[in-house]
Amino acid sequence: MRSRKDQKKKQRKKGKWWKITLLVMLLILIGVGAYAFSIYSNVKNTVDKDLHEPVSSIDNDLTKKKIESKESLNILLLGVDERNYDKGRSDTMIVLTLDPDNDRMQMVSIPRDTRTEIVGRGTEDKINHAYAFGGSDMSVDTVENFLDIELDYYVRMNMEGLEQLVDAVGGITVTNNMAFKQDGITFPEGQLDLNGKEALSFVRMRKNDPQGDAGRNERQRQVIEGVIEKGASIGGVNKIGDIMDVLGSNVSTNMDFSDMRKLGTDYRSARKNTETYQMQGSGTNIGGIYYLIVPNEEVQKVNGMIQDYQS
Repeated sequence: MRSRKDQKKKQRKKGKWWKITLLVMLLILIGVGAYAFSIYSNVKNTVDKDLHEPVSSIDNDLTKKKIESKESLNILLLGVDERNYDKGRSDTMIVLTLDPDNDRMQMVSIPRDTRTEIVGRGTEDKINHAYAFGGSDMSVDTVENFLDIELDYYVRMNMEGLEQLVDAVGGITVTNNMAFKQDGITFPEGQLDLNGKEALSFVRMRKNDPQGDAGRNERQRQVIEGVIEKGASIGGVNKIGDIMDVLGSNVSTNMDFSDMRKLGTDYRSARKNTETYQMQGSGTNIGGIYYLIVPNEEVQKVNGMIQDYQS
């Protein structure tokens, strides 16, 4: 039979191990908390210092009121091809509308050759030239005027950064409707898993597509959807730093960190149902330059589609 002294000694030993276990757990929690805070702080600094670029054509105060009320939002996505020697043009122009009340999202592509008034210059030209003439501000003004809508946010991304972004989220999945080759890469029909280099070639192919810009725009929408879907579902915080590094070097937007947090929580369900549309028009030659003429009926149709998501 154990003595009372041995029992007390055993109890003290148990108590000691309990305290050590608690201390280890506490240290782990503190470490995880510190790491989470460092991630949070890094993301916040990247968004607010590197990505955040307001434009005078969007009333940020009004947009913040809309996002607080969980109203539908219109976001202009600009894919630009910038180089050191050239400001570039917005070869990709997509109006993304989020409707959280009905769990749906709409993406309308505007062909880059669309002839319209370039707001701020008083002349008509290809809509993608607005970026070359006046950057994101003029692009926002021109799209708002063209479609008679109000934009709440814009997101501009250098297409060269798309390759890095796809790799940062671990690759994406798309559905290819037409077999083709681009940049030495073969893209068969069907579901494809793409890395960054492949995704960039996938969206750049245009000349061998019977649909031309329309076909390319559809591939661009697929890649954007893939990045959004994969980025939103990433569970490992280890990828967040890589993603933010890519975004900080290649993306500009009038969203700040608090806006992004709201979108990530209150508008997350909008990804459940996605509709896409490519604006239609007819090609013509004016002064030796090719333009796409979009009829007023088509513009009104698209305006109605966007307004439908506001109700």
